[in-house]
Amino acid sequence: MDAPEPENTPFAAVSAQTSKLGRLYQSYLDKSTPYTTYRWIGTAVLLALFFLRIVVAQGWYIVCYSLGIYLLNLFLAFLQPKIDPSLTQDEGLEDGDAGSSLPTKKDEEFRPFIRRLPEFKFWHSATRAIAISFVCTWFTIFNVPVFWPVLVVYFLILFSLTMRRQIQHMIKYRYVPFSFGKAKYNQRSGH
Repeated sequence: MDAPEPENTPFAAVSAQTSKLGRLYQSYLDKSTPYTTYRWIGTAVLLALFFLRIVVAQGWYIVCYSLGIYLLNLFLAFLQPKIDPSLTQDEGLEDGDAGSSLPTKKDEEFRPFIRRLPEFKFWHSATRAIAISFVCTWFTIFNVPVFWPVLVVYFLILFSLTMRRQIQHMIKYRYVPFSFGKAKYNQRSGH
């Protein structure tokens, strides 16, 4: 008799507010989609502020290293095709998915490059990770004492080895994940 009605519970109110904030956040994301250059400039500024915080505070090197590894992982996913040609070639196309492989000869049909991680998701994940890392630098629990030159050297070695492997993969299967340097065709009006 004295129990609140199901729609007036505190959980329902919090759930409604969370849902409202989620829709607002998604609407701002949707509005920012066409502004690729401005989004990346904002992310670069946020990354510069993060690095400035690391340099000025002289700490949180583990947070910085973790962010670097995560951004490297995102970048590799951004460079890779959605369907890896080495896997489809190794499988012998037994599942009948021959139409999804990249062309390797001149007489084969052109298939567009589809990324494993689209640009917008790459930007969103990178920006969110940088923001979370920046917030982590304000808490001393994340300031683990380490010898930072070892982390820098290890990251540079890891970066060079993974990028070399990725470039060799791109050369072997003849795909270019970037649109600059490719032929562009003008559309005629009226067609």
